[in-house]
Amino acid sequence: MFWKRRTPIAPLEYSRRTSMRLWVGLVLFFLYAPLITLIAFSFNDSRRNIVWRGFTLDYYERALNNASLMEALLNSLTIAALATAVSVVLGALAAVMLWRFRFPFKSGAEGAMALPIVVPEICLGVAFLVFFARIGFPANLPWPLNLGQIIIAHITFCFPFVAMVVRSRLTSFNREEEEAAKDLGASEWQTFRDILLPHMKPGLIAGALLAFTLSLDDFVITFFTSGPNTITFPVKVYSMVRFSVTPEVNAASAMVIAITVILTTIALKLQSRMGQITQRH
Repeated sequence: MFWKRRTPIAPLEYSRRTSMRLWVGLVLFFLYAPLITLIAFSFNDSRRNIVWRGFTLDYYERALNNASLMEALLNSLTIAALATAVSVVLGALAAVMLWRFRFPFKSGAEGAMALPIVVPEICLGVAFLVFFARIGFPANLPWPLNLGQIIIAHITFCFPFVAMVVRSRLTSFNREEEEAAKDLGASEWQTFRDILLPHMKPGLIAGALLAFTLSLDDFVITFFTSGPNTITFPVKVYSMVRFSVTPEVNAASAMVIAITVILTTIALKLQSRMGQITQRH
């Protein structure tokens, strides 16, 4: 009995199968259907989200005129921006240190840096609460210094993600480029600025985007480290949805989604443009 030999399927050819396309479509629907529903019902002219009454922009106006909600959103954006800026610097330095140098207890340092990634957020939140209470972190500071506890906590769990992304980018770097630059008379700083840093930029952008998203979205750690006058957007939304999910909450959430999509688009365009510039050189 002769058996017909099957032709092996290439990895990229799996996407041509109907079953695979159907599976991918279901996964995308599962991921994005809640977001689409939230955005759609933010225009609903009804206090009840389960009934569609008509199109309106009144709830966007209410959200923008809600002083406490806008203050919470401004706090979240400020925390995310500052935490991202510091996390990118610390993450880049940590990635270069772990990639380039050999030193005692290097594996221990790598493990300690990975702890904020693997430890549950509830444990980190309690640890930060105890730490700031023990050191007596000053309260009643002016804005934005009153956000200091949250910013420090967010930097702690954001910069390991940046270090992880940047270090994976550095694995593709050719060290001979550094040696060639030094042979041509470049200093250590010039070599880092003109050779290594351009290669790191796509990883830095991706890490910054990841850190910004994690900081903007965080609730658990922020809940434990925020004070009575330092409410953030996730905490504010949580306090609002405990009673009911109103179109006003949907409108505010839709605005945050729009901000995230815009920043992501800008970051991806910058990353692709830098990649094209690198290929030309």
